[in-house]
Amino acid sequence: MSHPLEQLRDEALREIESATDEQALETTRVKYLGRSGSISSWGEQMKALAKEEKPVVGKLLNEVRNAVTAAIETRNAQFRLQKESGALAKIDISLPGTPSGYSGYSGYSGYSTTAGYSGYSRTTESRGSLHPLTQILQRSIEIFRRMGFALADGPNIEDEWHCFDALNTPPDHPARNEQDTFYLPDGRVLRTHTSTVQIRAMESAAPPLRVIAPGAAYRRDEIDATHSAQFHQIEGLYVDENVSVADLKGSLEFFMRELFGADAAVQFRPHYFPFTEPSLEVYAQERRTMDRGRRVRHRTSGRLRSGQQSARRQSLRSGKMDGLRIRSRHGSAGHDLVRYSRHPFVRTK
Repeated sequence: MSHPLEQLRDEALREIESATDEQALETTRVKYLGRSGSISSWGEQMKALAKEEKPVVGKLLNEVRNAVTAAIETRNAQFRLQKESGALAKIDISLPGTPSGYSGYSGYSGYSTTAGYSGYSRTTESRGSLHPLTQILQRSIEIFRRMGFALADGPNIEDEWHCFDALNTPPDHPARNEQDTFYLPDGRVLRTHTSTVQIRAMESAAPPLRVIAPGAAYRRDEIDATHSAQFHQIEGLYVDENVSVADLKGSLEFFMRELFGADAAVQFRPHYFPFTEPSLEVYAQERRTMDRGRRVRHRTSGRLRSGQQSARRQSLRSGKMDGLRIRSRHGSAGHDLVRYSRHPFVRTK
C-alpha cells in the first residue's frame, strides 16, 4: 500500500495536468504547496512521528514537494508559450512597420484624448539608410569611374610577396613586424594596404592600365577614439604613355570638387612619400567651412619611381610608360586621422 504522501503527489500531478489556465494552476499550487496545503502540512506532522520514521518520511516529503513544484513550473511554461504563440499568430508580418518619431514641437495648444499634445506631430515611417562609409565609398567609385578608372579588387588575406616583397619593402622594415601586422598561422597576413591590388592588377593586365582599388586594410593599432585595427583606403593606379603629374593633379582636382562641391578650394603641396617621386598632398576646403578655417587633407602620392618593384618594373620597362599612384585613406574609428569631417577618406586638420 502506498504512503499517503505518494497518494497526495499523484493527486496533485493529475490536477496540475488537467488545469485549464494559469488561475486554475495557482489554485492547485495553493491547495498542495501553500502554507496550509496538504503537502506542506506534513512538515508539522513530522513532529509526531517515531524517531525511526522521521528520516524515511522526511526524504519522501522532499521528493514529493520537488516533484509537484517541477510539474507546476512545467505547466506554467506551457501556458506562457501558448499565450505567446497566440499573440504572434495575430500579427501579420507582411504589414509595414508602425510609423514612429515626432517631427518636432510647434507650440502647445492643448491636449486631446485622441490625438495627444497637438504641439507634436507624428512623422511618416522612419527608414534606415546605408552606412556613411558605404555612401562615401560608392560616391568615390562613381566619380573615378566617370574619369575612366576601372574597379579592381583583391583578397583581404594576402601572402607576404604581394603585401611586402612586390612593393620592395625590406625584410627588416618595421611594417613587417608582428607588432604592426596581423600574421596568420600559415604565414599569410591581413593586408596592411590596398596596394596589393595594384600588384595583382599589373600582373593580370598589360598597360595601359587605369584602376582604383577601394577596400579595407588592417594594422595592429591600439584601439582608441582615433585609431582602429581596421581602416579603409581607396587607391588609384594609372599606367600609360605620356602620363605626368599634370594628369594626377587634374584627376585629383576634379575628384575633390565633385566630392566637396564645385566651389571648393583645392591646394596642392609637395610631400615626401617613400615609393613615389615626386609626391604631393592635396588640401580641399568647402565653401561653407572657409569662415571657420576647417580644411580636409586628402592623403595622396604622386608619380611612381621607375623600377620600384618587379611588377611595376615589368609595366614600365619599355621606358615609354609612366605610372601615377593615388592614395586616399580613412579609418573605421579614425586610423591615422586627426579629426573627422563629414566625408570619410579625408583628414580634417
